[in-house]
Amino acid sequence: MTDILRWQKEPGARVGGSRPLDSLKVQAPCIVRRPDGGYRLFYTAVGPAKPFSSCQGYILSAVSDDGLTFQVEPGIRVAPQSNLPHASLRALAPSVARLADGRWRMYYESRGTADRPTVIASALSSDQVNWTIEDGVRLQSPGGVSAPRIVPLQEGRSRLYCCRSEFGPGGPGKGERLSQCVVSAVTHNGLDFEFEPGVRIRDRQGTLDSAGITAGEAIPSPQGEGWIMLYSAWQDIPSGGNAVLHPSHDANAVAKGTSDDFAAASIASDLSGYRSRILVATSPDGLSWSEGQCVIEGAGYGAKGIDAVHAEDMSLMPLDDGRLRMYYAACDCGGRWQIASAVTMD
Repeated sequence: MTDILRWQKEPGARVGGSRPLDSLKVQAPCIVRRPDGGYRLFYTAVGPAKPFSSCQGYILSAVSDDGLTFQVEPGIRVAPQSNLPHASLRALAPSVARLADGRWRMYYESRGTADRPTVIASALSSDQVNWTIEDGVRLQSPGGVSAPRIVPLQEGRSRLYCCRSEFGPGGPGKGERLSQCVVSAVTHNGLDFEFEPGVRIRDRQGTLDSAGITAGEAIPSPQGEGWIMLYSAWQDIPSGGNAVLHPSHDANAVAKGTSDDFAAASIASDLSGYRSRILVATSPDGLSWSEGQCVIEGAGYGAKGIDAVHAEDMSLMPLDDGRLRMYYAACDCGGRWQIASAVTMD
């Protein structure tokens, strides 16, 4: 039986920046099985070949027969829409569900300018390659929602886990972020969602999540009962350190910026003292969760390793031998973001 607390990192990167579309930053993977066999990995990227000048990121894809060696696919799967205020700058963090009619629906985080809360949007596809963005917003909250993860339930329902932010006076872009926790919402038709009461996993419960939680993916436990959730937690900069302001918190920087400016400032923020790790929690019902335990972390600043500074935004794939493979966003000490992987151990 696979052990959800013991993970073995697999050598190398599954996907890294290799072309003008993704040469600056690669993050937020989502792994799915292809209809004709093998795997497709969706991921968030930014590069000089952005579709318009203020664009800060979009969703790309790569394919693999064995889940380890991937070939990038040409073109953009989902891009932000400069004419829509809630979707004008960035599309990221995809999660894909198979529909009863054979199509796929992708849920993703959609961002506009810094003073607007992030929302969850969606797109449809019949082949996993060509996507049509659906009208409207699937889920929103005053402080913003991010990093969607869709899970099928019984009787045609689905549950969407996501991170919900709360800000102090001034709101997004101006106020201090007070919390960033994992919450959930349910749907009967895949389009209209209703928040479930309470918080699934609360942040700031220990030192590893002192700067918030950025993603949480839940699946039925491979051990036979209940659920497991892998989630990424950010640790705040050490006392006395100075964080570099991320451009998404600075409306002037966003308004002036090019993709290169955005990526450089974003990576500077990533390397300003913060760290992220991946934790696992368990639940009997998908609603009440145990305290998380760290299962993936790098060696830290100044150390070697693809994930020395950051390990976050994971996506899980059950393997035929009963193990789980986790794909996750990893950042080394040089600020290079790539998609790494790890497998559970027996």
